[in-house]
Amino acid sequence: MIIYTNDGNPLGLQLLMLAKFAKQPVQVQLVNLNDAKYKDLLVLPTLELDNGLRLFSPAAIAKYLFVGKGQQRDEWLEWSATLLAPALAHHMAVGHKADANALPVLNALVKKLDDKLKATPYLAGDKPSAADIAIWSLLAPDGTLKGAQNVDNLRDWYGRVKALPEVQEVLAEQPLKDLSFNALQQSNRYGGLHHVPLKRLSLADASKLLVDTTPTVADTVTNEEISAAKAAFTYTAPKEIKEERTVLPKPGERNVLITSALPYVNNVPHLGNIIGCVLSADIYARYSRSAGYNTLLICGTDEYGTATENKALAENLTPREICDKYFELHNAIYRWFGIGFDYFGRTTTQEQTDIVQEAFKDVLKAGYIITESVEQLLCQKCDRFLADRFVEGTCPHPGCGYEDARGDQCDKCGKLVNATELIRPRCKVCNSAPVLRSSDQLFIDLPKAEPQLKEWVDKSEGGWTHNAKVITRAWLKEGLKPRCITRDLKWGIPVPHEGFEKKVFYVWFDAPFGYVSMTKRYTKEYQQWWQPAKGTDVELFQFMAKDNVPFHSVVWPSVLLAINKGHTLVSHIMATEYLNYEDGKFSKSRGIGVFGNDAQETGIPADVWRFYLASARPEGQDSSFSWNDLAARNNSELLNNLGNFVNRALVFCEKNFSSTVPGVITTQDELVLLALINRELRGYINSMEKAKLRDGVRHLLAISRHGNGYMQSQQPWVLLKGTDDQKTRASTIIGLCVNIACLLANLLFPYMPTTARTLFGQLNAKQTPLNAEKPLVTLLLPAGHQIGKPAPLFAKLEQSFIDELKGKYGGAQATNDAAHSQISAADLEKAVQAQADKVRELKASTKDKAIWQPEVTKLLDLKKQLEEAKKKTATAAAPAATPAPSNGSQSVQDLEKAIQEQGDKVRKLKGSTKDKTVWQPEVNILLDLKKQLEAVQKAAKAAPAANAAPAASPAATADAAKVKALEDKIAQQAEKVRTLKATGDAAVWKPEVDILLSLKNELAALTGTPVAGGQGKGKKKK
Repeated sequence: MIIYTNDGNPLGLQLLMLAKFAKQPVQVQLVNLNDAKYKDLLVLPTLELDNGLRLFSPAAIAKYLFVGKGQQRDEWLEWSATLLAPALAHHMAVGHKADANALPVLNALVKKLDDKLKATPYLAGDKPSAADIAIWSLLAPDGTLKGAQNVDNLRDWYGRVKALPEVQEVLAEQPLKDLSFNALQQSNRYGGLHHVPLKRLSLADASKLLVDTTPTVADTVTNEEISAAKAAFTYTAPKEIKEERTVLPKPGERNVLITSALPYVNNVPHLGNIIGCVLSADIYARYSRSAGYNTLLICGTDEYGTATENKALAENLTPREICDKYFELHNAIYRWFGIGFDYFGRTTTQEQTDIVQEAFKDVLKAGYIITESVEQLLCQKCDRFLADRFVEGTCPHPGCGYEDARGDQCDKCGKLVNATELIRPRCKVCNSAPVLRSSDQLFIDLPKAEPQLKEWVDKSEGGWTHNAKVITRAWLKEGLKPRCITRDLKWGIPVPHEGFEKKVFYVWFDAPFGYVSMTKRYTKEYQQWWQPAKGTDVELFQFMAKDNVPFHSVVWPSVLLAINKGHTLVSHIMATEYLNYEDGKFSKSRGIGVFGNDAQETGIPADVWRFYLASARPEGQDSSFSWNDLAARNNSELLNNLGNFVNRALVFCEKNFSSTVPGVITTQDELVLLALINRELRGYINSMEKAKLRDGVRHLLAISRHGNGYMQSQQPWVLLKGTDDQKTRASTIIGLCVNIACLLANLLFPYMPTTARTLFGQLNAKQTPLNAEKPLVTLLLPAGHQIGKPAPLFAKLEQSFIDELKGKYGGAQATNDAAHSQISAADLEKAVQAQADKVRELKASTKDKAIWQPEVTKLLDLKKQLEEAKKKTATAAAPAATPAPSNGSQSVQDLEKAIQEQGDKVRKLKGSTKDKTVWQPEVNILLDLKKQLEAVQKAAKAAPAANAAPAASPAATADAAKVKALEDKIAQQAEKVRTLKATGDAAVWKPEVDILLSLKNELAALTGTPVAGGQGKGKKKK
């Protein structure tokens, strides 16, 4: 049986305990309802039986596992599912989901339990039953009973159940601290228990048994936490973090090797690429070094393959020149983002060639290489087999017929294409027709490696992200197939095998070995990392987007297992989902989205980008970059929360204590604060150890939020004006706050290294190691320590500035509109003519489409601009023009004549050549003329009505002003709704939608125009 549940779901614990008591073996599988693979799962947890049947009602599952155990037990099961669970979900919710009415209901339910347990030790009699397990597992998480009074019977029962060996066994697997009722928000496609209305019971006899924890979380702090905080908060001279010149693994210590998926060299990385691999790897590496681990971060550019040759053709450069150009571009972008690689290399090195060729020989010797014949297209003129991207032709899919489909995919219909299926294929280099020939290729025998691979995956996947596990298991479930490792290309590593000397290795085979060759470029002792000696353990963390997972979890491990020379295999695959841009995808060609070089041009500091991308990192599901969200996080979380706390503490110390840190005399208030910070520090460490970078940010900000609340409630500025005791109290408050600021600088360093260094400078302190084994706050700055000069760390991002950037990176059409509007139609006509002459000259001089196609694209763009300019001119002139009907008909006649002539021209060109690039521009001119004719005909019809219209009255003018004001309000409200919808919380954005609809109705009443889309999706026709 399988229990499908999500991370932190207390109901998952309930099912696990029921199965344990029923002595039924179960497998727990953590899933995400947003994952397409689990689209048939509606509710979590769900129990899947061995026969495939699924049960999701906890009461039904208990009855299935424990058949015929009595009516009393069944009543308690129903009671727990229909009354207790919803009440707990409402009571434990946070933010707007919290229900103030839940506590009285919960008190009544707890009282009912306590009363029942006066008579019997367990709910259904003298022995524990499924009812006891179900209800205990609901009360256990989140400290529900903490601070409860007058419930001695319930407490005794709670202890008895917890002491049961089955319960202890489950708690060893699933600690209570990891559970939260807030996880239920992600466990139901229909809203879950938060949308189950509370049943208002008779509350007359419901005493205040449970503590109302909503006003302050400080009430939940235990005596043990207070004692631990007090014992730890002492000063010990910190050890300096040493940076060794060459980092090598050491026996008996934790050695962490970190790689980032090698970015392909032929493009400019966008924000999604950056957070998906290199930035995530850098943040984790900085944490790992801070925690005192031997840490090495390796990355570089992936430079071989078809895509590089294609890019070289497009830019009229050699592949080597393309690689040199884009390597420097990538390197510069990552340096600006503060990515601290120990070594950033390339795959086009002699070390790479040597390592890949040696690996191939080892795999061949081990018997994992087979030869198969593959049909490919051969260009006889170029004398080479054509890779998929070097072939173009007509799309073979019915109904498409696109003439420029590539050998791997058609850009028009979006369907995958086999190069050999293209109609009228042509070589992209010389434009001649290739012929079909057989070509022998080498394959790695993955089916032979599959048994070893499965065994290794079973042992290793515990440290992988959920999506990495799912993707890998899907490949294994389908069954591995032999995979081609050679290609008939020139740009690549030559194959050292008889008969294959003119071929190169397929890029996917050679690229992963780049991690090894780049380490070799870093140190001659590279094998200590990749083939460590016995007694030296190396943990390999690999960061990537999910599309790279199979190469790192299946293909490359299979190669290394086949080699069988003790290579380091990945222990932690950290795969992200995709980061989208606003409501769409990044597109360099269309100017949509922020790319690495764009981020620098915005003027927003690199650290702010790092912080935001880490906060929005798509860890469990796809996420979106949003300009408004960037501004909100900067202004709220960095400026108002973190920056405000740190600056207030340091400025107060400077002005009132002569920049000298005062001593801290702890009282209960300080110890409670330290205990709360210890919780967040522990959460930060746990999150970072698992590379859950978003959670790390959340815990860090929670610490500064605690600090802000402490300072605000203690009001040291008031105490300083009081008695000597009050002044001493004020000094304690500031001394503690300055120490918290120093802690925050250490925690901030992985995310915002430049900002952290600035803060260390203001504190006159150095970075100190994090104690991952004992995450407790210590006194970092003792009394008498002199701080530096405080200054604000962050600046506000104004909405006008954000709107400007949003427009700039919203697409080429947005960036070019203003410029286009300034160019007259006459100027554009001249530009079109000049560009057309240039295209004709280029086409006459060469058949190389890669040379003249970019100029054709420019020509088409200019023609589009001309069309837009003409439309704008016609629109601007229309209100003032009232031509006589005869003039209008003359204009129509002229256009009809021009259309006739242009149509003849197009027909002749199409008859003389099949080259679309020759006749397509003339087709565009024909279509443009037809649009002009249509516009003139409409204007001619509208002219009499316009002449007959009466002069606008003052009332009409006033109405026009109202309409304009309402339209502006609607636009603002619509933007607000879009921003709120991005949060995904319907309870937040639905009221704003109502306001938007109200504004639209008001506009409709004013203009007499019905509201668009009135017959909506969810409305029934009457």
